[in-house]
Amino acid sequence: MFLGMLMGGWILYPYLLPGTVGYTNPIGYGIVLGTPVLVGYILWKDAASVLSVILKDPVARRFGFSIGAMIGLFFMSTTGYLSFFSEEGTPQETTIVVMSVLYQLVRWPTLEVVLPEIPFFIAISPGVIIVIGLLSTLVGLNAAVIAHSWRAELQAGTAQSTAGTATVVGACTCGCCGPLVSQVAVVAAGPAIAAPIYWIFVDSASPLNSIFLLGSVALFTGTLIYSIDKSIFSQEATPNISAD
Repeated sequence: MFLGMLMGGWILYPYLLPGTVGYTNPIGYGIVLGTPVLVGYILWKDAASVLSVILKDPVARRFGFSIGAMIGLFFMSTTGYLSFFSEEGTPQETTIVVMSVLYQLVRWPTLEVVLPEIPFFIAISPGVIIVIGLLSTLVGLNAAVIAHSWRAELQAGTAQSTAGTATVVGACTCGCCGPLVSQVAVVAAGPAIAAPIYWIFVDSASPLNSIFLLGSVALFTGTLIYSIDKSIFSQEATPNISAD
């Protein structure tokens, strides 16, 4: 309930505190910072004991970490916060600068590093770390649960196993399809078509961006709680799995 209220506040915040009034308001920072804290509390209350058992499986743990890391890199690259390609308008000399950038409700101090000789560009801020870190962690935990289920050969039933896998794919699509579609649209139809698509899914000023982002968080969290039902993933029912 509280997570839903917080997400509602996230969506309404730009309308309740529009423009520059809300860019540095403590309420905005509280909403963004409170989201991973509340999600972590929910997982701790409802799934901590089961997750601790699952993450003791080294294969599931490595698989979840790898998937989460790839999702993080994918989201960083498709949204333009990480690039290994030279682009027009970027400085032609090594540049390291800290600036205030609007990202997800409020302005964050953002470190931008440009290394044209590689080429390499990265823009990182607390807001980027919080949002992408939360999504990547939830994806990784869902992946670890699926890997552990396969690894332990637990018979969860067709409905639950299919729903778990489908929801991971669905939430991944929800959170990442916009950046990917905008990149494809640039190649297929040019910047004129890609610009509105990018605004809808990626630009933090777009109201739909918040809906897709928060929908992904809710979907991942709900799936994780559902898929590790204690009647199936219990310490008594989970066999010891060696690292081989």
